[in-house]
Amino acid sequence: MAKPRILITGAAGFLGSHLCDRFIREGYHVIGMDNLITGEMKNIQHLFPLPEFEFHHHDVSKYVHVAGELQYILHFASPASPIDYLKIPIQTLKVGSLGTHNLLGLARSKNSRILVASTSEVYGDPTVHPQTEEYYGNVNPVGPRGVYDEAKRFQEAMTMAYHTYHNVDTRIIRIFNTYGPRMRLNDGRVLPAFIGQALRGEDLTVFGDGNQTRSFCFVDDLVEGIYRLLMSDYHLPVNIGNPDEITILDFAKEIIQLTGTKQKIIFKPLPKDDPMQRQPDITKARKLLQWEPKISRSEGLRITYDYFKTLSQEELYQRDHKNFDNYSR
Repeated sequence: MAKPRILITGAAGFLGSHLCDRFIREGYHVIGMDNLITGEMKNIQHLFPLPEFEFHHHDVSKYVHVAGELQYILHFASPASPIDYLKIPIQTLKVGSLGTHNLLGLARSKNSRILVASTSEVYGDPTVHPQTEEYYGNVNPVGPRGVYDEAKRFQEAMTMAYHTYHNVDTRIIRIFNTYGPRMRLNDGRVLPAFIGQALRGEDLTVFGDGNQTRSFCFVDDLVEGIYRLLMSDYHLPVNIGNPDEITILDFAKEIIQLTGTKQKIIFKPLPKDDPMQRQPDITKARKLLQWEPKISRSEGLRITYDYFKTLSQEELYQRDHKNFDNYSR
């Protein structure tokens, strides 16, 4: 009997590569697709010998063709960290708009179920706390983060339009801060930034007074939530994240304790439109999916720190991930 087939875009990225692993374990034939702007081939290198995995080097902002039947599509292609989408803003907007349009069209033609990866950034700098799926958000469309926030908000609108007018079987996940092995150390997000500074013997940089909050979900928990949402019959957005909230200052102290380093904490001005609060309300996920995170922050941080300690000196001191010149137009 032929294996069910799933297309995963952004397959060489942090989340995409873990999703490839999960669906191969679940007995799927996985078609990974990535243009490698921010993805890393090393994340999926272990899958290439497997007959149930194939890789397409392709930009989903251009026409997407996949031969044969396709039961599922997971659209996870997108720059996802500030250091990336501030350098390649136009590409970020295109993958959220043109890329989503292309993949929804593919889902329609193949009669596939499609799950699109949205983000807690659709809530902007929230005035409601914690954030429920019914909250419309507080987003600055012309601010530096607008290219990512609005790309994801448009993606959700496009997905719902295809669901409503073309009867495409769609799912929307709003992902909150996630961490774990295969994160890029230099991707600009707070967790790898702190661990990278600790490993290099640098002081930890906190922006603002450190009282802004984040909620961190370990990648294995997130992947389980994605799998359950894909297999559910619910088509409206669902928050998936860990509601265990912590201030950035307290988080920096946790990293210093974890790494056993002697670095100080230094303070710098808060970037424009940086959210002051971020905590998911996961009532829907608990009720609809019987899902909630299982891995504690202390356990997840230990696993993640052990992964980062395996990086080479070159990777540890690499500041710029890629040359984006060819992707910014």
